Amino acid sequence: MKLKDLVKEFGLEIKAGASSLDREVTGGYASDLLSDVLDHADDGVVWVTLHIHQNIVAVASHKGLSGIVLVQGRVPEKDTVEKAEKENIPIMVSELPAFELVGRLYKAGIRGA
Repeated sequence: MKLKDLVKEFGLEIKAGASSLDREVTGGYASDLLSDVLDHADDGVVWVTLHIHQNIVAVASHKGLSGIVLVQGRVPEKDTVEKAEKENIPIMVSELPAFELVGRLYKAGIRGA
């Protein structure tokens, strides 16, 4: 499944990286601890978090993640969007809480990494 498929299926709002939505999603990872994502997320996964600061872009770029989904309708900070655009990291927003979104991603075939 590609990021653009997730956007369509889950009604995600694209906040950054719209030109990189053809990336393949190899799995999913949900965490709000940056160190946990650095230690355990695999290349190509989509990361579900509530963080909105620019450090999420640095983590996603370093780990080669396919993209970031912010939950609960959270809006990324302006400098986060700017950094994501520079680094070609897609940031998308879901109105759903993390628990519900992760359940729906799992039902759609996205497995934990």
